[in-house]
Amino acid sequence: MAVEVEMLPMVLLKLLRDRRLAVLTGAGLSTDSGIPDYRGPGSINRTPMFFQEFIKTAANQQRYWARSYLGYGRMNQAEPNLGHLSLVELERAGVLTGLITQNVDGLHRRAGSRGVLDLHGSIDRVICLDCGAVADRAAYQRTLAVLNPGFAAAGLELAPDGDVIFEETGDFKVGPCAHCGGILKPDVVFFGESVPVPRVGQATKWVEQADCLLVAGSSLTVYSGFRFVRQAVKLGMPIVIINRGPTRGDQHATVTLNQGTSATLDALARELR
Repeated sequence: MAVEVEMLPMVLLKLLRDRRLAVLTGAGLSTDSGIPDYRGPGSINRTPMFFQEFIKTAANQQRYWARSYLGYGRMNQAEPNLGHLSLVELERAGVLTGLITQNVDGLHRRAGSRGVLDLHGSIDRVICLDCGAVADRAAYQRTLAVLNPGFAAAGLELAPDGDVIFEETGDFKVGPCAHCGGILKPDVVFFGESVPVPRVGQATKWVEQADCLLVAGSSLTVYSGFRFVRQAVKLGMPIVIINRGPTRGDQHATVTLNQGTSATLDALARELR
């Protein structure tokens, strides 16, 4: 059962001190960097493109890439926030067994974290669905710019996965894989896809090596992240959840903190490092 809010600071520090932590982060960690989330308080209801929808028609791929082309530049300009930097401090202090992130924005690495597992992949790469070749996203952005000169739109709303809300995509040209001419998509796990088994295996090891699971900025709605809460429960491991709003894992948590991640992680880093 979760601890009452007014008791959290004392209980939280007592629980985490001298323990090694496996950390799981979600979209709520990046909202302070200007990247919206799907399920946080005040979030607009959005319907992402599912993998089966993406591969079904060339028109769907065209629509996705047009939106992603416009949104990538804005996501790529986002800067790590205090929450990302605080996790770097905890890693350097030897507190973490590993950092598992559901985010695809790359901000943990840009902040300086080294032991990071991108559970859902990374938006800064593209992968061919036919031959498996992986390429740099920035280079592909330049290819799309050449194919679509003048394609731009101002004032568009950035969506959580780095695309934008935009409907006039019918004239957009999508570039094929440079190796085989196949279909390209960002090297991220779409809704409807499974996380690669080796990634799950590595994340599972980090949780096994930890004394506590710390969840920061995730509603745990998606099973790919919630599975580690279930693992921690089986191991009899304490679970701490920091998130604005309720999560799927609250009933399993030793401590829950219903607030933003940036200031909270900063305070924890100052106490634990």
